Amino acid sequence: MDYSLLQGGITEVATKRLWGGWYYQPGVPSLLRKGYDTYILLGETRALSTWLFCLKAKLFHPEKKVFFWSHGWYGKETRSEKRIKKLLFNLPNGGIFLYGNYARDLMIKEGFNPEKLFVIHNSLAYDEQVAVRKQLTVKPLFQNHFDNDYPNLIFVGRLTAIKKLDMILRAMALLKGKKHNYNLTLVGGGEKVEELKSLSKQLDLENNVWFYGPCYEEQVLGELLYNADLCVSPGNVGLTAMHSMVFGTPVLTHDDFPHQMPEFEAVQKEKTGDFFKYDDVDDLAAKINSWFVKMGERREEVRSACMNEIDNYWTPLFQIQVLKKHLQ
Repeated sequence: MDYSLLQGGITEVATKRLWGGWYYQPGVPSLLRKGYDTYILLGETRALSTWLFCLKAKLFHPEKKVFFWSHGWYGKETRSEKRIKKLLFNLPNGGIFLYGNYARDLMIKEGFNPEKLFVIHNSLAYDEQVAVRKQLTVKPLFQNHFDNDYPNLIFVGRLTAIKKLDMILRAMALLKGKKHNYNLTLVGGGEKVEELKSLSKQLDLENNVWFYGPCYEEQVLGELLYNADLCVSPGNVGLTAMHSMVFGTPVLTHDDFPHQMPEFEAVQKEKTGDFFKYDDVDDLAAKINSWFVKMGERREEVRSACMNEIDNYWTPLFQIQVLKKHLQ
């Protein structure tokens, strides 16, 4: 971070790793003695310095506002995790900024005050992406590469085990056996590249899978995403959903929300994407095919819906407006 862009004093603190994932940041609790009236901390349960900061604020500086910025609730917490989270998340007197409505709804069910829970979503390099988007046009990018007119699936990100990308290949093989053909472009590198290449050969999909490799140029990524038909993310989807949708491409991902990342909320069924049953290749194949049966002729409508979802809710401007509203 370029500190020169910021107004006010900057204090760096070290992070001391302790046991079992716990950590302590010396210097954080002492920031209460400075002349700030509002503080935003990451609401991480294993940060001992955050616990100490909040307790000192509650006891000695009740006039100062303390906020968390956190994932909040996932829905997969154990009984002990729930107890710890309830203790910690009840400490800030200002409220909690959350990545999504899913977490907010879960926390309301757990008894938290809804007036202290603010959805702030997430954002990427939105201004840069929109500048690229304005220059994009529909091109036969994939038709030229694959030399066919099949629908084009895409995934952008690290090709790692947690992304479960083999499921896309197995789903494509099932569909091919039923005379439904698709292309797939994998943009990224990672530990599973060679394994996925081998699997594509085993499944007789070698001519339908493009291992594009790593790419960090927004212009190129924009063209790939804009001209694809459906982004498929069998593992948790995260920022991939935002990256895909800002360029107008819908997202298909799994429906086990406690094991998703907050950005799954940008996916609206049969509008900006769809969901398949968690870890179910048969249902993944069915949902891929049904998407093109139902939505294939509505590509431009879907493109606009995806862009509007990001433009309205997943930008730095949206986040700044949320901060301004609740920090005053």
